[in-house]
Amino acid sequence: MTLLQWFIFILIIQVIHGLGTWKLYVKAGRQAWEAFVPVYNAVVLMKIINRPWWWTILLFIPIVNLIMIPVVWVETIRSFGKNSTLDTFLVILTFGLYIYYVNYALDVTYITDRDLKPRTSAGEWISSILFAVVAATIVHTYVMQPFVIPTSSLEKTLLVGDYLFVSKFHYGARLPMTTVSFPMVHDTIPVVRSKSFLYDDDRNDKDSWKNKLQLPYLRLPGFQDVERNEIVVFNYPIDTVKQFFATDGKHYLKPIDKKSNYVKRAVGLPGDSLKIVDGKVYINNEPLQLPDRAKPQYNYIVQGKGQGFNPQALYEVYDITDPISWYNQNERQYRITLTDKTAERFRNHPNVASVTKIIDEKGAKGGNLFPNNGRLDWNGDQYGSIYIPQKGKTVDLTYDSAPFYRRIIEVYEGAEMGIENKITYNGNQVLLNGKPATTYTFKQDYYWMMGDNRQNSEDSRFYGYVPENHIVGKAVFVWMSWDANKGGVRWERLFTTVGGSGEPTSYLPYFVIALLVWFGFNYFRKRKKA
Repeated sequence: MTLLQWFIFILIIQVIHGLGTWKLYVKAGRQAWEAFVPVYNAVVLMKIINRPWWWTILLFIPIVNLIMIPVVWVETIRSFGKNSTLDTFLVILTFGLYIYYVNYALDVTYITDRDLKPRTSAGEWISSILFAVVAATIVHTYVMQPFVIPTSSLEKTLLVGDYLFVSKFHYGARLPMTTVSFPMVHDTIPVVRSKSFLYDDDRNDKDSWKNKLQLPYLRLPGFQDVERNEIVVFNYPIDTVKQFFATDGKHYLKPIDKKSNYVKRAVGLPGDSLKIVDGKVYINNEPLQLPDRAKPQYNYIVQGKGQGFNPQALYEVYDITDPISWYNQNERQYRITLTDKTAERFRNHPNVASVTKIIDEKGAKGGNLFPNNGRLDWNGDQYGSIYIPQKGKTVDLTYDSAPFYRRIIEVYEGAEMGIENKITYNGNQVLLNGKPATTYTFKQDYYWMMGDNRQNSEDSRFYGYVPENHIVGKAVFVWMSWDANKGGVRWERLFTTVGGSGEPTSYLPYFVIALLVWFGFNYFRKRKKA
């Protein structure tokens, strides 16, 4: 839906609300017209049900409102004496329409001084849990979201098993585009493993009514733009799987904010020119300067001397975490992922004859690389040069350049914005929706994301540009880290920052001290009151 369509939809909802409640407003001592005025009617309703005015705000916050609206339905009928369990079920199961029955068919009396305290311990528990969920949903959606590192693409900066806090407010929180969704989960409800959102994933039924409930992209003001080398969580632009790591082989249609979450380093910013030479990234013809915490890894051919390697020993001595595989078993050659510094150390291993970095040669064509047109002799180590689109900039559309921007035009600034765009060719001439097109102006910014584990990372070299509206947030904090190799907690990584210089410093002791002070303060405060 467009913003105008949503505005009309909200007005219709206000009319439905007014028609179903105006008599109840009158019985509560208010005017009938107050039931029809958008927003104001909600403020008045909060007074009627004896709830604070700020509940009105919660009714207009996407996702949170899915929790609050049923609560308000229940509170409304209870304010007029309908307190039974049956009444509660009826108002929820009818999506609030039971209020029409109460409004027109029943002779109810407004309870002025209704007791808001739950009548049972179960009711009190439900009330507490409900508002805990509301608070957590607000934090999760608009402030900070937890995230776990599932792959080794950012080793040794972020490790498999690191649990992160991802800031939504640094770049500005993106308002949910999927309006009907299970709170605080992404694309899948845990345990039951079912889809967590209302959306028709049939690629042949894009016009389903479920898909018309989507909100347009909006982002709240942030404190900063995405800066070079920051580690960013984003929605995988070409995601078509039912859920992360799904293997059923089917392709599913997914809304932007429910695509799988990926985490990579933003090496290329809007307006940059990027190329990769011998595995090294260059931005605007200058070598990319990584922060000192970044430790890029590459694949190496390790020539053994006849004996094998103990993976656990390699992990403990050399911090080698990626799986070891054969490069050439007959020649006793292994493929091992190392940092350049570790490679120098590893040359002194008694079972190592030589260590050679694997770098694809210039001109050797690599497979499945963006833009996947089959015309370029590029590979993961010899790539580009490529322009990263910037909002408002205009580029020439030619037979050679169009493949780089085709998905942008057709999908990111086409189908995902509700616009039907189609690129075709007439010989070497580019056609947009059947008409000749020689230029194109970008409607949003784009980014180039890469992993530090250079040859073991599914990044922009394979799927291309990451649109601004796919950006989720900035990785800022490691609050937990589980080492699967040792089967235990990496205590030194707990409560460490993702950014910064030097070795990460754990703030866990300070956190523990703060907790002890807090609990001590509460303990003595309660004793003093007693």
